[in-house]
Amino acid sequence: RDPLHTSTKVTHEASLPIAPQKVHKLAEQGELPLQGLRDTDHNYYTSKTYGPTDPMSKDLWVNVDQMDKEKVKIHGILSNTHRQAARVNLSFDFPFYGHFLRDLTVATGGFIYTGDVVHRMLTATQYIAPLMANFDPSVSRNSTVIYFDNGTALVVQWDHVHLQDSYNLGSFTFQATLHSDGRIVFAYKEIPIEVAQISSVNHPVKVGLSDAFVVVHRIQQIPNVRRRTIYEYHRVELTKTKITNSTAVEMMPLPTCLQFTSCGSCISSQINFNCSWCHRLRRCSSGFDRHRQDWVDNSCPDETKDKSCDIINTTQLYPFTTTLVAKTTGRSRGETTTAGASLSTSLSPTSVPTEGKTTNVRPKRKDTHPLHTGLILGILMVMLIMAATVLVTVYIYHHPTSAASLFFIERRPSRWPAMKFRRGSGHPAYAEVEPVGQEKEGFIESEQC
Repeated sequence: RDPLHTSTKVTHEASLPIAPQKVHKLAEQGELPLQGLRDTDHNYYTSKTYGPTDPMSKDLWVNVDQMDKEKVKIHGILSNTHRQAARVNLSFDFPFYGHFLRDLTVATGGFIYTGDVVHRMLTATQYIAPLMANFDPSVSRNSTVIYFDNGTALVVQWDHVHLQDSYNLGSFTFQATLHSDGRIVFAYKEIPIEVAQISSVNHPVKVGLSDAFVVVHRIQQIPNVRRRTIYEYHRVELTKTKITNSTAVEMMPLPTCLQFTSCGSCISSQINFNCSWCHRLRRCSSGFDRHRQDWVDNSCPDETKDKSCDIINTTQLYPFTTTLVAKTTGRSRGETTTAGASLSTSLSPTSVPTEGKTTNVRPKRKDTHPLHTGLILGILMVMLIMAATVLVTVYIYHHPTSAASLFFIERRPSRWPAMKFRRGSGHPAYAEVEPVGQEKEGFIESEQC
């Protein structure tokens, strides 16, 4: 039987009658076997772990020695270097978190990077990690990184690789198989020690999946400079104690909003996400995917508040909302507009048309006195703040060693997190084997959304 087309009948069995949390607890206590234990706590994937005695563990392992030798490739550079990554072009569309990928980046550290922009900090997010660790194929002649693409699946195998800081522990052999239907299989042949005991001092140790979206910010203090920030919106963390010799993990993708191509099917979908349809983009989304910036830039969150498939004229129905969104978008793009002017213009009581005759004039004049008083106080406050700012600036300029001067010097743009990220951080730096002319630095990792 072709191991790349292994039947997944077991993964489609009926759900266990016990709650998932209780199942895990019973399994840890030894009352339930770990083989074939279903994990149902993932929003994007459903995973299933097979133990050493489960026949599916052997079936899910792909023996590359029996594959077409012309398609099996041993990457010479990755097999003889440390902390390197190389692009691999797929012959099929691989769905990952609902996005179709054609290019992947294989790293020596036991993982596959799935991001569009290749940068040095590949271990932060956007990965497929059967076993991410500080592997160094260059320390042994027997260590190789192999990949195989048969048109419907990609197999990447880290064969007899050693940990750089713990060579004497032995070699690791494991693989990741990516199927064209989105199914991901982690198979482990040789794991000499418990994964939880692998040191993460010099390199993160992760097992699972992760995806993120990238948002571009303009730094107003530095002209013509933009900062890209990575926001990790989901992560699948597999239990490390279940990974031993001759084990396997199979992950099946769950439906996402991106798969719906019409407004009707989008808003009527009944999946784990609150799907919304954006008429401007003609796209269905939960608001958290790799198209996040387009979703926000086109004001899709405001448009999708009304669960209707009719094209809405937001300018006529929601004039105040449209004005505010335009001002906010302009400010995010660096334009010199103020939200306060928008609020006073759009939401002023005197700007609302009124019906009736002149009998209502006097009450209105009485009501406007507090407004004028507040406006005058506001102008005075702004003038005081501007005067204080000028005085502080002059003081800092003439007293560079004062406490205020040191406070602002420590927070100057060159010491921002983005700049620290460029200079290096606790994450290991990966270099790309074959640069493709894309930006590799200037990223800052953010917490999960």
